[in-house]
Amino acid sequence: MRYALLSLLLFLFCSLSVAEAKVYRVEDVPMVHLADRTRYVSNPDGILSSSSVAAIDSLLFALEENTGIQVVVAVLGNVDGGDCFDFAYRLGKENGVGRKESDNGLVVLLSTGERCVQFATGYGLEGIMPDAICKRIQQQYMVEHFANGDWDTGMVAGMRAVCGVLDGTMEPPADDEVDMVFIMLFVVCVFAVILFFALIVWYFNRCPKCGKHNIRSIGSHTVSDVNGYSVLETTYICKHCGHTFKRRSSTVNNNGRGQGGGVIIGGGGFGRGGGSFGGSFGGGRFGGGGAGSRF
Repeated sequence: MRYALLSLLLFLFCSLSVAEAKVYRVEDVPMVHLADRTRYVSNPDGILSSSSVAAIDSLLFALEENTGIQVVVAVLGNVDGGDCFDFAYRLGKENGVGRKESDNGLVVLLSTGERCVQFATGYGLEGIMPDAICKRIQQQYMVEHFANGDWDTGMVAGMRAVCGVLDGTMEPPADDEVDMVFIMLFVVCVFAVILFFALIVWYFNRCPKCGKHNIRSIGSHTVSDVNGYSVLETTYICKHCGHTFKRRSSTVNNNGRGQGGGVIIGGGGFGRGGGSFGGSFGGGRFGGGGAGSRF
């Protein structure tokens, strides 16, 4: 009887906890920027510390003042439908984040309940913040911290990287694996080109009869000179077998102004409110750009 009562109480406690865990709809997310234009972080569950919120607000205020780019950060426990991409996209679209004339809005969503971080970019930012760059910022600056429950460090580091890319003070994070593949391909191509020209030199410096690389020129003369192109015929002898043979090459003759040669193988606002209050969104459009990561 005692164990049954304890089990019932535990069940009721768990049920109450689940019932009290708020699931946010897009329209439920507090848009703090509308009340104070210096604020950008919606943190209704207190997941981020006040110092981290202040640091991010300061970064995003400076970003908007310098570039006009508007960023909204939402840090929530659970989101309606559990789809972080759809939620972030709708949050930006339905609030019109960014300027209407440039569509330069960005939404950054962290859902601790869904264990996801999602970037949604307005049309005007898709060139500056393509999906690959969004993903790299998440992977290199945020996900590792989020996986350990360190929401503050991950979010502040990620937003510093976002601001650095958007204001041009930081190079976009590179994909180390892609860079290594590119370097390897470049080295292979350079080696192939060198090998190709080495084979050409090796082929044209061998005797066509005995194959030895022991030939020398014994004379040459011009056989034609038409339309500025001269054809030169050179006679070679192999010092190994005594075989003589001829090869032709062309040169460009610009009436004596210079020559170059090449071998011819022959016979071989958004709007701003006054003061620190009354911020607004400018009607920016979103087209589905961005990226998300699980942790």
